[in-house]
Amino acid sequence: MTQKYVAKIVPLNADGIGTSAHGEATFTQDADQLAIHIEMFDTPANTQHWEHFHGFPEGQAAQIATMAQDANHDGFVDLPETEAVSGTTMVPFDSAPQAMNIPNDTYPVSDAQGHFAYDITVPLAALQAKFKEAFGTDDLELDKRVIYIHGVPQSLTLPDTVAGEVGTYDAHVTLPIATGKIEKAN
Repeated sequence: MTQKYVAKIVPLNADGIGTSAHGEATFTQDADQLAIHIEMFDTPANTQHWEHFHGFPEGQAAQIATMAQDANHDGFVDLPETEAVSGTTMVPFDSAPQAMNIPNDTYPVSDAQGHFAYDITVPLAALQAKFKEAFGTDDLELDKRVIYIHGVPQSLTLPDTVAGEVGTYDAHVTLPIATGKIEKAN
């Protein structure tokens, strides 16, 4: 049986980054594979954009962050500030989601107009096995997850209070620019 999920992706941190990134993601689960399509508009141009779904391993439903999550009032909702409502980073939408290797350089890069489209079909069993290894369950529970699009140019001046370092990647890479709640499609 085929099950489809959709997320309408809305801007986050638009005032601070100077653009209102938006788009849509669809996830189509069919037998032994998961087809993922993400199309984004008005992202920071010529920039690599990390993208993931976030959630709570315990199973509660994640919600998208809004500017209300700007706990330190620096004008930006950074990655750590999303965790209270959105949970942790779970699955990357990079060249191999099933590997669940978050920090890498195989994410989409936007064009000069800030557009990119991402399409991949993932072997579901491999993704579920890696997900179970990381989170103790093989149920992706997509309708309890949220998607985040991240990334601003290194040239953008961010306050020192903006956090989100992951390995050797700084807050420019991890700053959320858009988010959406994943929901079951009719």
